[in-house]
Amino acid sequence: MKARRFKIYQELIQLNTFEERFEYLRLAGTPGYITFGSHRLLNQMLYKSPIWESVRQRVILRDNGCDLAILDRPIGKRDILIVHHLNPITIEQVTNNDPAVYDLNNLVCVSHKTHNAIHYGDGSKLMPSQPIERRPGDTKFW
Repeated sequence: MKARRFKIYQELIQLNTFEERFEYLRLAGTPGYITFGSHRLLNQMLYKSPIWESVRQRVILRDNGCDLAILDRPIGKRDILIVHHLNPITIEQVTNNDPAVYDLNNLVCVSHKTHNAIHYGDGSKLMPSQPIERRPGDTKFW
């Protein structure tokens, strides 16, 4: 069995493009798979705790509130800003107050759309870094 490779923020930010960072984090998860997030009460206890609120604010400041910490991708007020764990956390880590849950090297800002794409492994609906090159007549219907 292949050993699991942990992802870290310092490696993530060495990647220059949004696409590279997305690929680094992409999980290709399975809908309905039991995760920490499916344990609603524990989830709410963690994400409403004073320590999480403090860590969350530090991550937002560090990443300038930008998607995958890419400066030209600010997460707007109409978007949902999520502080995402680079390495999924377990129920045991939360109940045992494992430092990895709050480790800044295991956290990054993402938009709701990017968060879902990471978990489901589908980046097809994410905005590309390079705009599509427009050509005369490419918007004609016939």
